[in-house]
Amino acid sequence: MINFIIDKPKQPKARLLLAHGAGAPANSDVMQQLATALCMENIEVWRFNFAYMQHFIDENKRSLPDKMPKLLANFEEAITNVPYDLPLFVAGKSMGGRVASMLLELCDTNAYLASRICAAIAFGYPFHAPKKQVWRTDHFDGLTKKLFIAQGERDAFGTLAELKDKEWPQVEMTWLADGCHDFKPRVKSGFTQQELLTLAAQFCSRKIDETLLAAK
Repeated sequence: MINFIIDKPKQPKARLLLAHGAGAPANSDVMQQLATALCMENIEVWRFNFAYMQHFIDENKRSLPDKMPKLLANFEEAITNVPYDLPLFVAGKSMGGRVASMLLELCDTNAYLASRICAAIAFGYPFHAPKKQVWRTDHFDGLTKKLFIAQGERDAFGTLAELKDKEWPQVEMTWLADGCHDFKPRVKSGFTQQELLTLAAQFCSRKIDETLLAAK
């Protein structure tokens, strides 16, 4: 059974199923701040823990994240437990965003997922491990649904300098000034983490509006 953490605005325009990153759970500070910022944009946010993270919470036994097939199965299970009354977008922070993007790939062969998922949003996509060049973008070229990415300019998992010349047909990105992987800017930038999280939420909101308008 999946335990959801739900942030519900008064008049939601869409529902965002939001997965956490590899090392921090659904109720971490960044996830909570992001959910609050999204809720301010009239987006209903449903957060959940992958099975390995829930096991750590329940048993206090930390383990590495599960392999991608198990993570995808966890995410699919979460989708089946979400109501149908609002348009559904899948999303995630870091690893969770990668899993959400790979659900889009499954939409080509899974009619249920194709009918439920409008698009995916990644907050700090892990394009590669820090200081390594094994890229996690092989599936991007084949996507038939939109993937929207909010990325910090200094993100060690994929910087602006590394990605400025890369393009994929269904991928749209926005860059958060001086942000790291958790959207923390340096003091000298003049920005705060909360401001960057708010900008990420506003980007998500705009792309949800565009997606829903295009579907009419």
